[in-house]
Amino acid sequence: MTHLAIVGGSDAGISAALRARELDPDAEVTVVVADRYPNFSICGIPYYFTGEVTPWQSLAHRTAAELEATGMTLRLDTLATGIDVSGKRLEVRTPSGATQTIAYDELIVGTGALPSHAGIDGLDELGPADGVHVIHSMGDTFALDHDLATRQPQSAIIVGAGYVGLEMAEAFRVRGMAVTQLQRGPEVLSTLDPGLGALVHEELASHGVDVITGTIVTAVQKTAAGLTVTSLRDGGPFTCTADLVLAVVGVRPNTELLERAGATLGAGRAVAVDDRMRTGVPHVWAAGDGIVTHHRLLGLTYLPLGTTSHKQGRIAGENALGGDRAFPGSVGTQVVKVFDLVAARTGLHDRDAEAAGYEPFTAASAADDHKRYYPGAHPIHFRVTGDQRDGKLLGAQLVGRRGAEIAKRVDTFATALHAGLTVEALSDLDLSYTPPLGSPWDAVQVATQEWTRQSLRMTIETPA
Repeated sequence: MTHLAIVGGSDAGISAALRARELDPDAEVTVVVADRYPNFSICGIPYYFTGEVTPWQSLAHRTAAELEATGMTLRLDTLATGIDVSGKRLEVRTPSGATQTIAYDELIVGTGALPSHAGIDGLDELGPADGVHVIHSMGDTFALDHDLATRQPQSAIIVGAGYVGLEMAEAFRVRGMAVTQLQRGPEVLSTLDPGLGALVHEELASHGVDVITGTIVTAVQKTAAGLTVTSLRDGGPFTCTADLVLAVVGVRPNTELLERAGATLGAGRAVAVDDRMRTGVPHVWAAGDGIVTHHRLLGLTYLPLGTTSHKQGRIAGENALGGDRAFPGSVGTQVVKVFDLVAARTGLHDRDAEAAGYEPFTAASAADDHKRYYPGAHPIHFRVTGDQRDGKLLGAQLVGRRGAEIAKRVDTFATALHAGLTVEALSDLDLSYTPPLGSPWDAVQVATQEWTRQSLRMTIETPA
């Protein structure tokens, strides 16, 4: 009987455990979880703070009892501290502080990522007791919830305007707080071209969020007036003060456990694995936000996403039991709701494509989400990127109103990217149509046809 030990109780670890139990009901599967909240949706935390998801227990994909009913053993509040590679034993610290070892035949590590402080002074010294927060775990959630309930802060500064930062801006506004959002880049959502990011910026502003772009945050400190954030903006100092600070400036791979076991690092200083999720350390596999990403267009990169972690974990769980399944690669598909707007992207921007050796051309366009004669039609704004040499689709970005099926449409692009289609080939897809929901040429196809027109025009107008 195989004994499979798994470190990590989030997307990758639980997916690995579930797949292993599915394939071999006789396998002994032990999952070591650093806290007491296995299989919780960290992506759902902002909606707990808006009040749309209650109680907090609803964030569990599966309860601990449901997980254990599959036959796996959960070791909660247990921290993995070391790996004895030659002896095939995992060292852990129990809830009481004692040190124990767990023997394994195969080990899967899914330790994920840690919040990045991006060199901001004060973030290492200040914490929830001071009103300075991150959102990366259920513990962070409870700390912020307690702070909101006890101090009842009336204002917040959010450092970062990525996906979680925008979702939390909405959550704080729903609670009636004044929100200032600081973004390093020229626009919010740096995963989008600035022209589309500006649409998201306008949506935030229309709901009372004070968005300040081009701002490099250097420090956070407690002052008599509250929490003061010091930044550089337009080459000069800029400060703002609020009752609460939330730092959401990205993540860094949590690699310490595997590094000490002899694993090597790759892109983004994440743990290097092959497409089978092998680390190169004997009998040790890895998956999730702590490892490199195999990207279908870029090759090896670092792109931590929950959807990718689930897939990698499933593959690691299968291969650790003797399987030989390869991870087919990510295309970086993401979507976010910001108040009444939805923004999505998949594949590459021009800058990423150029760096990877493509010859990208991006065409901007807009198309109605459904037939205009049916009430409630809204435009979807597109940026479609293709390779000028062969017309291969390289990426797409979309922004539109909630209800305009933005997620469905970015998934159409993602599927085409996975299949290696050309931009023009999307017009051949047999997509659904009824006037309340679409058009005979779907908005996706209108956008790709506009790419073909603009690309042809540029080719004609560019001298040889």
